[in-house]
Amino acid sequence: MDPFGVFNFGAHYTSDYAAIGDGLLILGLMLYDVRFPTDSKDEMTMIRSMTAFTRQTHEAQWGELSWELRSVNHRYLEATLRMPEELRALEMVARARISTRLKRGKVDGFLRFQPLEAATGLQLNRELIAAVLQANEVVESLMENPARTRPLEVLRWPGVLQAAETDLSELKKETLTLLDRALDDLIETREREGAGMKGIIEQRCDAMAAEVVKVRAVMPDILTAQREKIISRVAELQVELEPERLAQEIAMITQKSDVAEELDRIEVHLEEVRRVLGQNEPVGRRLDFLMQELNRESNTLGSKSISTESTSVAVEMKVLIEQMREQVQNIE
Repeated sequence: MDPFGVFNFGAHYTSDYAAIGDGLLILGLMLYDVRFPTDSKDEMTMIRSMTAFTRQTHEAQWGELSWELRSVNHRYLEATLRMPEELRALEMVARARISTRLKRGKVDGFLRFQPLEAATGLQLNRELIAAVLQANEVVESLMENPARTRPLEVLRWPGVLQAAETDLSELKKETLTLLDRALDDLIETREREGAGMKGIIEQRCDAMAAEVVKVRAVMPDILTAQREKIISRVAELQVELEPERLAQEIAMITQKSDVAEELDRIEVHLEEVRRVLGQNEPVGRRLDFLMQELNRESNTLGSKSISTESTSVAVEMKVLIEQMREQVQNIE
């Protein structure tokens, strides 16, 4: 419940405590790292999920490259990369590219490099072989009846056999190009799932708005019934009260049971949720903040309930808010 009156993000307060309410709202937005939209254009064009998977491969004369990216929901962006040793130097560059394209989520990246057999053929270090054989002749000249040196023994000498070198410059270039392709596909998957999540949240917002309309329609009758119940109870007790004093007490009780302010704030929050869903930037944290505000108002609505109708509405609202919160937890 907002004790300082109805407020709107960037709109108007209807309470006399507008300045205090502004301060509390700003504090809440700071705690949840909520950012207001700016004029700068962000790469993001729609709501994104934080859950996605992609696998992209590239084949060339030197072998096969494969990038596998997995992402799940996380409060911040956390990237963990596993890369072969010959490409480990690209880790910082890869991390920078990921952080440029993604804002939140736990991302696990797996880079695999499988050289082709033709590209990994063995080469002989002829200069080293000549030096080994020359040294072997010197040793044999100092020995009586030396054993014949076998070719396999020469091949076992460290450095005699060498693997063919791969063009690392081309390999690194293709590695980063393939990473960009993988990020493109990962983001596309995130956006497809995010579009579905956006639709679910909008449906729940419409359902909550319908509940607000429902309780507004019955509240006058509920308050009237409460006043009549109080008057009837006083008459049963045969207690003599001054009419003005009785009217004051009934007015105080009615005011405590009135939920018009809570309903106003719920409508304002729902409108803000719809507006945030249309923004071109990561909005997960802002939506999470709004879900907490909606939940607080629905709790107040339930605590002030004096009829089964309003209690039923409060319970239904909490169910809808929880369904939205489950979706929001996975929005970037």
